[in-house]
Amino acid sequence: MYIRTKKSGRNRYLQIVRSYRDEKGRPRQKVIGTLGKVEECQDEGVIDSLIASLSRFDHRALLILTGKEDVSADAVRIGPGLIFERLWRELGIGDVIRKALEGRKFEFDVERAIFLTVMHRLFSGGSDRSAEKWRRDFRFSGVEGLDLHHLYRAMWWLGEEIETGRYVKDEIEEKIFNRTRDLFTGLEIVFFDTTSLSFEGQGGHELGEYGHSKDNRPDLKQMVVGAVIDNHGRPVCCELWPGSYVDVKALKPVAERLRKRFGMVKQFCIVADRGMVSRENMEALEASGIDYILGVKMRKVKDVYNDILKRGGRWQEVNVSRTYRKAWTLKVKECFKAGQRYIVCFNEEQAKRDALVRQTLVESLEQALSKGSKTLVGNRGYRKYLKSKKEGFEIDKHKVKAEACYDGKWVLTTSLSSLSASEVALKYKELWRVEKVFRDIKSVLETRPIYHRRDETIRGHVFCSFLALMLRKELENRLNAKGYFFEWSDICQDLESLQEVEITSAGSKIAVRTECKGVCGKVFQAVGVAIPPVIRPLNEGQRPAAKPRKRRCSARQEKCAKNQLKLL
Repeated sequence: MYIRTKKSGRNRYLQIVRSYRDEKGRPRQKVIGTLGKVEECQDEGVIDSLIASLSRFDHRALLILTGKEDVSADAVRIGPGLIFERLWRELGIGDVIRKALEGRKFEFDVERAIFLTVMHRLFSGGSDRSAEKWRRDFRFSGVEGLDLHHLYRAMWWLGEEIETGRYVKDEIEEKIFNRTRDLFTGLEIVFFDTTSLSFEGQGGHELGEYGHSKDNRPDLKQMVVGAVIDNHGRPVCCELWPGSYVDVKALKPVAERLRKRFGMVKQFCIVADRGMVSRENMEALEASGIDYILGVKMRKVKDVYNDILKRGGRWQEVNVSRTYRKAWTLKVKECFKAGQRYIVCFNEEQAKRDALVRQTLVESLEQALSKGSKTLVGNRGYRKYLKSKKEGFEIDKHKVKAEACYDGKWVLTTSLSSLSASEVALKYKELWRVEKVFRDIKSVLETRPIYHRRDETIRGHVFCSFLALMLRKELENRLNAKGYFFEWSDICQDLESLQEVEITSAGSKIAVRTECKGVCGKVFQAVGVAIPPVIRPLNEGQRPAAKPRKRRCSARQEKCAKNQLKLL
């Protein structure tokens, strides 16, 4: 059926016309009814009334609004919920949390409260106080009845102590690992690094202490956070210590806890940066049967700067491939000193950059000294190239020349004899994943500021950031498997731009989806989630069901049927 205008004399009339085919298959039209003159129908609102009546039977008609009815519209962001609900379910995080809650009687859905907090960490960050208001613009299933105190209580539960030195979060980490370890290899190689997180409040009873601040905020209490990442860049667990804890002391207890918590892993190797190197750590790891690959502080280890770096030898070239950037060449050679194996690595591109930075620094230092400035001593970059004299300071040329031997180089020490020098160097280069993890935690995930006053809620706060990081890494891995390498900020922006507008008119509701922009469609494809239709009804059950269409027979078919009946 359709609407047409029929001209009769000076007037034009609106008619409802049905198209059909006659017995010979020729197209025909039949006038069902005449609505009246076009001008009168427009003035009297006949067209608007007809559309409003038809909207009860087809939700698409609601998009043509008359303006005479009370219409309400509400927009919500649906992209983050659709994507991360799927990842949350497929990683089994929700199931693990619900099983850990068995026997506990909470008056609210703890699993949903944790999920909401994790989503807030991923897309907004900042204080947990804003999570309750932030959720109003998003659609997450099962979070409607949650208040702020529910989120705090859920974080408290995550940080509760089960037994001495063991918390609820530890149990969840282990169960998630056991659930997903069939999907990838075990902990043969793990990467470990630490960072410090400062508190805006008191920082709990035990965790908040003053110490060496990597945030350059010695006035604030802090805690030390360590993260363990597997060979595929997936977060395994996180460890927390008081702020006065020294990084070097963290390696040994972490290795022991990994062996105890993940006992099914018979042998694994720890990869850590040069801040973890100490003779005590290496001896403790070797005594426990744990292999290691550790960076060495070249300027502080006497055997390295006096002997290892000055030794000759043939370099072995290794091609280092990168996913979306140009590959580069790394040179390696191995040396032995007092039974210890060292791997010297050299990057020509990095050496050129180091030399250029030092040259620029020395030139700017010469200009500053020519002006008689004595405030340069406070600049750490300048200070190492200065030496004192009677009148003031001058550039130490021997120091400048000595620094050139470190350009583009780093030194590793390892207990592994099964890996070649090139394989050891490549494993250590993967430590950038851990460093990127902490950059994510500090910048994108915005773990800070931390206002909590209890150790339990502090542990839960950090663990929610850890779960957010786990979801983010899973999404990045799936995108990389499809050949997509997107910036996290672009992913967040495009997912948040996918919205549904709920329109209510005359008791009927429909949802209209906005357009997928940027990388949004590829993210849905990588995760395997179907994009919602552009228009869908929200109260479809209230509409009358459509009558089944009767099959029409041609005149010839009817005649044949009658003849068959006569024969019977």
